[in-house]
Amino acid sequence: MSGMIERLPGWPALPDLFGWVETGFPGTHAVAGLHHIRIEEHLTDGTYVVRAELPGIDPAKDVEITVTEGVLTLRAERSEETTEKHRTEFRYGTFARALRLPAGAQGDEATAAYKDGVLTITVPVPETKAGTRTIPVQHG
Repeated sequence: MSGMIERLPGWPALPDLFGWVETGFPGTHAVAGLHHIRIEEHLTDGTYVVRAELPGIDPAKDVEITVTEGVLTLRAERSEETTEKHRTEFRYGTFARALRLPAGAQGDEATAAYKDGVLTITVPVPETKAGTRTIPVQHG
């Protein structure tokens, strides 16, 4: 042994392993050019809030938000600039994410705002009254 760390043929370098976290493992259902959107979500005081990380996007023309059958779908597009680069780690192409809304969410009343590279979507979720009802049993 020479004391050198050698990489087995066919195995990716270590930085590539960390890239799998965002792009998915090889052989999974990833679509070329389709990137995942990172989110934060929480449900508080009758409101479901989703915050999506979308830096460098023009929300007026490059973002589409839809709600269909209780599923909130975010799609964004970032086009590659045509300047010469020596190296880039930026991601270009289509970014997408679909989330199941909580039960009772009013997707048709959702609102969205974009500030400092973060898209915030707010969906009202009225609180349902979970009352208990006693059902009498009739005899015979």
